[in-house]
Amino acid sequence: MGDSILTMGVDIGSTASKSVILKDGKEIVSTSVIGVGAGTSGPTRVIKESLQKANIEKEQISYIMATGYGRNSLEEADFQMSELSCHAKGAYFLFPNVRTIIDIGGQDAKAMKIGDGGMLENFVMNDKCAAGTGRFLDVIARALEVNVSDLEKLDAQSKKDIAISSTCTVFAESEVISQLASGSKIEDIVRGIHNAIAARVGSLAKRVGLMDDVVFTGGVALNHGMVRALSDNTGHKILTSPLCQLNGALGAALFGFQKYKLMARKKAKVKA
Repeated sequence: MGDSILTMGVDIGSTASKSVILKDGKEIVSTSVIGVGAGTSGPTRVIKESLQKANIEKEQISYIMATGYGRNSLEEADFQMSELSCHAKGAYFLFPNVRTIIDIGGQDAKAMKIGDGGMLENFVMNDKCAAGTGRFLDVIARALEVNVSDLEKLDAQSKKDIAISSTCTVFAESEVISQLASGSKIEDIVRGIHNAIAARVGSLAKRVGLMDDVVFTGGVALNHGMVRALSDNTGHKILTSPLCQLNGALGAALFGFQKYKLMARKKAKVKA
């Protein structure tokens, strides 16, 4: 990689570990996602995999920034940073006109208001209840005996709106089972679940003040049924990226580049 500066961002979530390697703060060199998070082998594995993909050694990485739920446990990290700041930074890199971020993670949901230059101005978070999170979709998919990856396709097949009124995961699961017993189609139930999550998360976004561009991040943003439901609920076009699950790691890698450049400038001044 010559004289290039390589930085790595590692986002250790509750259910997945993500890594991004960035060249000179501009070019994404490598990405990796491992489906286990904090307290597991996920963080170590995701670092190893992203290095292998880029065909580089860890010693070639100038700076490693950790973020996410398990950021304080990553021994390899040079520094840790709030996932909120990293999500704002990552989304701004991908969508320079972003003003609102909706992030649905494995165990929480967040809405962020973004100001000029991608600065985080305000946020609202739900981390006390599984409803409105990726975990909620996992539970419902199991109750329906389908894969989480199938939910998007089922949503698209729905011809009827079914209201899922329960906002508690346990009660919603019971409601889904009742709907199945009464003959409701799985695809209509899935659409109802997506709409229920969108209503819960949409209310968070409305509290911070919804403004275009609205960017949806987190692994759940890969589910276009949820994108559809959020757009219907908020009345805004919802922007996503194939990198949406890597958004926090991307932001961490960007902050790592800034930190490294600042350190290099300070060293140069001392030498002078």
